[in-house]
Amino acid sequence: MNKKQKTKKPFEVVFKILYYAFITAILAVAVLLVGTRFPIPGNFQVYVVNSGSMEPAIPTGAVVVVRQADAYQEGEVITFTSRGNNIPTTHRIVKQEIINQRPAYTTQGDANNAPDAEVVYDSRILGKVLLAIPYAGYAVAAAKQPLGFLIIIVVPAVIIIFDETMKIWRELQARRAAKK
Repeated sequence: MNKKQKTKKPFEVVFKILYYAFITAILAVAVLLVGTRFPIPGNFQVYVVNSGSMEPAIPTGAVVVVRQADAYQEGEVITFTSRGNNIPTTHRIVKQEIINQRPAYTTQGDANNAPDAEVVYDSRILGKVLLAIPYAGYAVAAAKQPLGFLIIIVVPAVIIIFDETMKIWRELQARRAAKK
């Protein structure tokens, strides 16, 4: 092995690590993007947190993965819709009570000084937060825009497809040369 090949080897290893990390990140964004649009098997749902009301526990721009539960307890973080709109809100349950023979929850954002004005009935709860991925929502939100989708999903996909096609082409050329 000559000197040129020895110095090239660490670069190739670093490049491969970065390449596969990049592919993994793109696939993760794609999965999260699909998860925000379509139901995930197992009744999981994915939402992007658009405010800082749950900081520092869940920062603005985080992605939360939620799943409906049979019951909810004080201290748990849930995602729910408010009366009059379908915008999901993620807050912590600070009080649980029964109103008109129905479970009702008082919620509050960790960064808020007071509980939310209206109680949340279990029919409006989308689910309990199982996982929060900080800042991933920014990539998902960007991927929802036409230019962002092009830059985050399509361009890397084309690059990956081109790279894999070139690998196959080189392998075919090497096999043809070996047969001669």
